[in-house]
Amino acid sequence: MEKKNCKFPYIITSLIFVLCLLSLSDHVNAVHILSKSKLEKCEKFSESEPFNCSNKILVNMAVPTGESGGEASIVAEIVQTENATSMRTLRIPPTITVNKSEVYAIYDLSYIRDVAYKPVEYYFLTRKCEPDTGPNVVEWGETLRDVNGNKDERTQPTCCPCGAQSRAPSSCGHSFTGLFRGKQNTAHCLRFPGDWFHVFSIGKRSLGFSIRVEVNTGSKISEVVVGPENRTVLSNDKFLRANLIGDFVGYTSLPEFEDLYLVVPRQGDLGQPKNNETNLLQPQNLGTNLSMWMLLESVRFGNLCDQIGVGYDAYDGQPDFCSRPLWSCLRNQLWNFWEGDQERIDQGLAPLYQVEGRFQRISQHLDAGTGTYSFSIGITEALSSNLLIELSADDIEFVYHKSAGKFLNVTIPTFEALTQFGVCTATAKNIGEMESSYSLAFNCSRDVKHIDEQYFIMKPEEVVTRAFDIYLTTDQASTHTCIVILKASDFSEADRAECQFTTTSTVLVNASQITPFEPPKNDDTNGFFASIQRMLADFLTGRTCRSKYSGLFDFRCHIQYMLASVVWYGGKLRSVHPKHETDNHHYKLNNRHCHLDRLITTFIKTDPTNMHG
Repeated sequence: MEKKNCKFPYIITSLIFVLCLLSLSDHVNAVHILSKSKLEKCEKFSESEPFNCSNKILVNMAVPTGESGGEASIVAEIVQTENATSMRTLRIPPTITVNKSEVYAIYDLSYIRDVAYKPVEYYFLTRKCEPDTGPNVVEWGETLRDVNGNKDERTQPTCCPCGAQSRAPSSCGHSFTGLFRGKQNTAHCLRFPGDWFHVFSIGKRSLGFSIRVEVNTGSKISEVVVGPENRTVLSNDKFLRANLIGDFVGYTSLPEFEDLYLVVPRQGDLGQPKNNETNLLQPQNLGTNLSMWMLLESVRFGNLCDQIGVGYDAYDGQPDFCSRPLWSCLRNQLWNFWEGDQERIDQGLAPLYQVEGRFQRISQHLDAGTGTYSFSIGITEALSSNLLIELSADDIEFVYHKSAGKFLNVTIPTFEALTQFGVCTATAKNIGEMESSYSLAFNCSRDVKHIDEQYFIMKPEEVVTRAFDIYLTTDQASTHTCIVILKASDFSEADRAECQFTTTSTVLVNASQITPFEPPKNDDTNGFFASIQRMLADFLTGRTCRSKYSGLFDFRCHIQYMLASVVWYGGKLRSVHPKHETDNHHYKLNNRHCHLDRLITTFIKTDPTNMHG
């Protein structure tokens, strides 16, 4: 392909890319080709270096996600390109395949600690409630030891006296028995049996997906994968470059979790801290039990009473410990929220805290470099990505077909100017021997608005008819001229036809054409006698009859006109002098009719309240 000379350090000469035939797969909702072009790109990296020019074919497209944010794909075949002087067909059309993965919102996680799923308070009846009491007496209430074998005094049981008002109401037994064996007490302790959960704070949010672009030119296949973390990728053979320009904003915003903590079941034994201290070991696996993942407000977590993560100090330090009920200080734990959600699900309601049931396509991601985790949820809204695909056109072979053509007929019927539009019908025929591309262009007089050029393809001997709307900028009746040009595939002129057409002047039908209404001056007697005077002058001069009939000597018209006037002015006189009225209605007669038969018919049939003089 011939290269053009460049005069600037960075030049892009844009040429319109005409046709991109699309063959969509079954997984695509819609795809939008935003622009298609062929360009020549020249770069210069220093003043001493020559220009490095290359020809490119660009396809700028919007690639949406599939249904509910799922996977999507598109297959496009580039068939033809066009520049300012010619239209050329690619000998081996490149086929572009674009596959877009599911779109998800990904959130960074920071590990905080492990907490017990269900802290439990145990109590035992005993007559010997001492810190060194063994498991044979207090069972679970035995004082625990740390990793070094030392007793942890915070874990020793707390003793409460017997009685109905105690923390665990119990009978004190007979006084004689208590005298010899000791008084019966209750020993209370906090323990953390069962499951433990990892607690993560949730950080910044980002979109996650990937777009795989594959171009098949027949002899080779080029492939790249782009995504938000790697927006521009060049294929190994330098033929294909894909650039993820950005994403179109959706109607709904992505969920925000900045004030929430994510809790997930702990997998395996990380050395469960029996004293409930923070476990500083980083989790190695978040597991697949997504039904137990929950999002809870960060203010619910802590070491105090009724917080998730309550510790021994808060439990033992309760004021009036023995007078408080059992399980005080252990409310609002993980198991309370999870079981509350199960009740809502059983009632057909959405959960409040469980991740599963509120979101789709939940997943976890591990950064192998840092060992940190992130989690993601699927985006159900269709989000489109703006993808720019650049193909090297230096090695692409172009071929174009050119075939002769001619006009068979061009017509533009007469129409009313300005308020209506005309239709130009052009019929053309391919009189050559090859299938070829054509275009129709117009060159009209300046009072005709611009008409866009149309492109089409005709097979040999095929006849094609195209219609164009024609609008004018004037409301006057006139004769106009349009030259219709048939262009071949190389934009040379194949045929032309000159068409003249006429337009009628604009007929206004709005209120501006109607003479403003002026009410008759009949509010006094002077107006009545002035009307009599005008009637006599009109009769003597014959003005009305002269304007509508043969002239001054049409006596039949004069007599009928005078009778009609007498009847009308008689009614008008009665309206001026109400005391002479015999009826509440006065009659107005149309004085535009000179024939007596029409006068009588109008006088009888017209509604007196709606007559006009």
